[in-house]
Amino acid sequence: MIEILKPTDLPRARAAGALVADILRTLRSRSTVGTNLLELDRWTGDMIADAGARSCYVDYAPSFGSGPFGHYVCTAVNDAVLHAMPHDYALADGDLLTLDLAVSLDGIAADSAISFIVGEARPAESVAMIEATERALSAGIAAAGPGARVGDLSHAIGTVLRGAGYWVNTEFGGHGIGSTMHQDPHVPNNGRPGRGYRLRPGLLLALEPWVMDDTAHLVTDADGWTLRSATGCRTAHSEHTIAITDDGAEILTLPK
Repeated sequence: MIEILKPTDLPRARAAGALVADILRTLRSRSTVGTNLLELDRWTGDMIADAGARSCYVDYAPSFGSGPFGHYVCTAVNDAVLHAMPHDYALADGDLLTLDLAVSLDGIAADSAISFIVGEARPAESVAMIEATERALSAGIAAAGPGARVGDLSHAIGTVLRGAGYWVNTEFGGHGIGSTMHQDPHVPNNGRPGRGYRLRPGLLLALEPWVMDDTAHLVTDADGWTLRSATGCRTAHSEHTIAITDDGAEILTLPK
């Protein structure tokens, strides 16, 4: 299903995006050396409840997962990259942490992910990988607007990622979003310009470039959810929810 929101729905979409951005900003500030991933998950649940919102993850049970996810935020550390289930792990200096969060507020969902280094250590390769996903996300957003094709966004994202020297996996990528978290169209992180669905004002998209340092292959953890790099290399992931408007694209999950 491809859902097109009415102009009167946009304020609710902005509110949902602002909430996701605010929670992620708070979680980032609390992600210090020694912080347990389960603490981050508990804090996320509390903040969602305090806002009168609803988690998109707790009861989520798609075909690619193993039963309901049962947590409020994805916490991917180092070689984990997608759908990472929080577990009993204390963050260490230099860990590469990705937080991925989707929340529904007043009937509209928003989705965003941030990658960053915990503590004082700054491994150069990890910093470069995070920056590449952020540049790719910016390129995808710049290519979005009324009349653009999904392939235009995919091509812009893939050009940046491949240009930075990374393999691009297209099994998982961006997606439509609105009254539910995952909708059509699928937005791969590589593609051909001029192809695919033509964007219209009122469409919400979650764009999410992600890479693994030296592979394009994934393996699934025993938890049935967490996806890791097949070689054990580090990974990075950046995501924003955007709204297609008459003038271009508005980023809904940009921190204030």
